[in-house]
Amino acid sequence: MKPRGATEIQHELLEKYVSKDILDQVQICTSIPGKVPIDPNKLNILWQKNSYDQPNLQEFFTNKERHKEYDWYVFNSHWNYEKFRYFFNIPTERSIVIKNGIDQFPIRKIYKKGNPIKLVHHCTPWRGLNVLLRTMQEIKNPNITLDVYSSSKIYGSEFSEAHDKEFLPLYEQAKELPNVNYIGYKPNEYIREMMPNYDMFVYPSIFEETSCVSALEALASGVHVITNNFGALYETCAEWPVYVNYSTNYEQMAIDTAAAINTAADYLHEDFIQEHLDEQQKFYKRFYNWKKKGQEWTMFLKGALNEKK
Repeated sequence: MKPRGATEIQHELLEKYVSKDILDQVQICTSIPGKVPIDPNKLNILWQKNSYDQPNLQEFFTNKERHKEYDWYVFNSHWNYEKFRYFFNIPTERSIVIKNGIDQFPIRKIYKKGNPIKLVHHCTPWRGLNVLLRTMQEIKNPNITLDVYSSSKIYGSEFSEAHDKEFLPLYEQAKELPNVNYIGYKPNEYIREMMPNYDMFVYPSIFEETSCVSALEALASGVHVITNNFGALYETCAEWPVYVNYSTNYEQMAIDTAAAINTAADYLHEDFIQEHLDEQQKFYKRFYNWKKKGQEWTMFLKGALNEKK
């Protein structure tokens, strides 16, 4: 299967849950203006998932005249929408927020006291792998191990060949740490299948997430999440994780993340935590499942198409 990132997977799910009759009347461009040509005979939508500060967005968004090229702008979080509104004064009357979703909710693993505690991290390496590996150096509990799925190969071999070289020292460091198992690239389907086998998803982000599908997948699997409050992570994860304050002092953030892991390891078996994780999974199944997202998209597209006629 061809490697693909969260944007491509969300688009596949859109096509699965919204009728072809509706989508045939729509031209959706994801994140980068102009990546898909404007079709004057269709409803043109820019589905904006990238952050406001990305260099490949500046030319388009700083030119207000070009904002008219799209009929609607769809954002994957309120955080992302507010950034574009503030920095680029986008047309708010033609903007809407429809959050990312999940379509798989596996049976949740129940942690039993004394069992090994398996941590997981699956993100591209520039999003905080350096902090996480420093975190694992602070973990002295031999019962805690981390599996790392981190590579730029999800964006294809050409991208990986151009960018992975700078992260090779991080990959080597991951391989050398005794409590870390560096796995590298695996397809999203494999990671989602494996997710229920883990006890904690750890993500000390240094990248301003506009949503974070990796966190959604962990939350929807009933896995205990430890992350920080950077970018849209708090909006995506709500009250369910343990949060560590984001800091540009990565050393301190690593120490704080390690403390959060150690504390969570002490109470993970408790009934109140297991009940919390049950409720967490129910929450994401109710509000983030793609059946519901498909309905949101369908209602929006029907209204926008009627307005355009």
